[in-house]
Amino acid sequence: MFFWFIATSVIAIGFVFRDPSFDNRLLVVGSVLPAVDVVFGGARALHSITVSIALLALVMFATKRGSGIRKTLLGLPIGMFLHLVFDAAWNDTDTFWWPITGLGFEDSGIPIIDRGWISIVLEIIGVAGVVWLWRRNGLSAPERRRRFLDDGQLDALPDRAAP
Repeated sequence: MFFWFIATSVIAIGFVFRDPSFDNRLLVVGSVLPAVDVVFGGARALHSITVSIALLALVMFATKRGSGIRKTLLGLPIGMFLHLVFDAAWNDTDTFWWPITGLGFEDSGIPIIDRGWISIVLEIIGVAGVVWLWRRNGLSAPERRRRFLDDGQLDALPDRAAP
């Protein structure tokens, strides 16, 4: 399940920051990065708030205030935080607060699978959201796609005035 996290993260950041210069590339990566935990058999460290906080702290301490690299790198922990929100990761207290609540992951399931058929509905909503973002930002145009790939910016087309 990827589209749910990508669409909800990009749309949420668009509404919250309203910054056309925001770099969405690492936001997208961060929004799906916790899914890597599936390789380890279930929700693990990447589904923990402490890992997202640690990554955010690392970015803040390792980069200069106002620098372009900081602005770019902030998308990664923000995307990871949003994954936790849109995955309802707090429902598994032990994993969410790992390692504060202990070092083990014995009963941590895979949230995507644990939700059952609801995950299919969420993924369909995510696909619709990505299609909406694609159309809204005119990504059918090669120059707009190139700009997104080069600098991560999505320039929503202006709303058309009603006739």
